[in-house]
Amino acid sequence: MATCKMAAEAPGHTLQPTALVHEAWLKLVDTPGQSWQNRAHFFGAAAEAMRRILIARARRKNTQRRGNGVAHVDANEIEIACAEPDDQLLALDEALTRFATIEPKHAELVKLRYFAGLKFEEVAEMLGISEATAKRWWVYSKAWLFSEILRNNDLPSGDKNSERGRV
Repeated sequence: MATCKMAAEAPGHTLQPTALVHEAWLKLVDTPGQSWQNRAHFFGAAAEAMRRILIARARRKNTQRRGNGVAHVDANEIEIACAEPDDQLLALDEALTRFATIEPKHAELVKLRYFAGLKFEEVAEMLGISEATAKRWWVYSKAWLFSEILRNNDLPSGDKNSERGRV
């Protein structure tokens, strides 16, 4: 799962898949009295832990990149070639958080597919739905998340079409 997630990161990313797994495991076992009800519960917790680690790293890098409190330059004065993957990950996280309040099971499917890298068959089994339903939920979820990200202008206008298949 970690290798799949790390493959989508930008070149030069310093976090290795093994380190992500170790960090996620430490988060999972750090909770006293934690026990998993079943395989789905464990993978859901693992996906959420990896998601939180990647989001925290993206936020830290974003803060450092933006000067960590230094005066900002007007974006209209400079040319930006493309959005940073960290910005895209943060936009996805914000949209996914909003989506979870509306469609919690659909959001869980997205976490398991996107952050844990599970196949439709595995996700369907974990969520107790058919594989066909999982595929329909995936299509709906991607469309909702994409439109939510665009609605909130979290992606520069030049990247709107290139992000269509990435969620």
